[in-house]
Amino acid sequence: MKNILCFGDSNTWGYTPITGERYERSNRWPGALHNFLGKLFHIYEEGLCGRTIANNIEGRAPRSGKEILPVLLESHQPLDLVIVALGTNDLMHSFAHSAKGIAENMKELCLLISDNQFITQHQPKTKILIISPPHLAALPAEDQLLFQYGVEKSKQLAAHYQHIAQELGIAFLDAQTIIQTTDLDGIHWTVEQQKQLARALSFKVKSLLTD
Repeated sequence: MKNILCFGDSNTWGYTPITGERYERSNRWPGALHNFLGKLFHIYEEGLCGRTIANNIEGRAPRSGKEILPVLLESHQPLDLVIVALGTNDLMHSFAHSAKGIAENMKELCLLISDNQFITQHQPKTKILIISPPHLAALPAEDQLLFQYGVEKSKQLAAHYQHIAQELGIAFLDAQTIIQTTDLDGIHWTVEQQKQLARALSFKVKSLLTD
C-alpha cells in the first residue's frame, strides 16, 4: 500500500465555483486520483479553503501551510508521497508577495517535509511533488482588489516552482498545462477540471512510486 498526502487549498477541498458547496469525494481531485490509481494506493485529503503557504488570514482559523503541515506529517505517517498544491491564495494583494517570493516560501515548506523528524527517521524515501496552480482567469469585481496584480503573478509561478523543484530534487507539475481556471469565478475548477488534473497526476504518481 502506498500512502499519499494531498495538501492544498479550496481546489483540493473541492470548492464549487459560485455556490461554494463542496464537491463529492469522487469529484475532488484527490478522490478522483484514488479512483485512477486503484486499491493499492491510499489518499489522505487535506484541503482547506483559504490555505496559503505561509500566511494566516485575519479573523479565520490558521491558514498557513507551514504551521499545520508538520502536524499532518506526523498524523498520517508513514507517507510515500506528499503532494503540495498551494500558491493561489498567496497571490492576494495584502500579502505583497512576488511570484519569486511565493516560490521561496514553497521551498521552505518543502524543506519542512524533507527535514521532518518522523520522515527522516521512519520514512526517509518519502517523495515530494509540488503543483503550480493554473493561472487566475478574469475575476469578478469583488475579487479584483483582493487579487490585484494576481493574474500577472500567477503566470510567473510555474517557472519559479520548477526552479526550486530542480534545486531540491523533487517532482513538479504545472497544472496550467493540463487545466485552466474556470471563468465562473476566475479561481476555482469545475468537476471536469478536477478529474483532468487527477488523471494527469495518476501517471505522474505511478512513475514516482513504481518500485
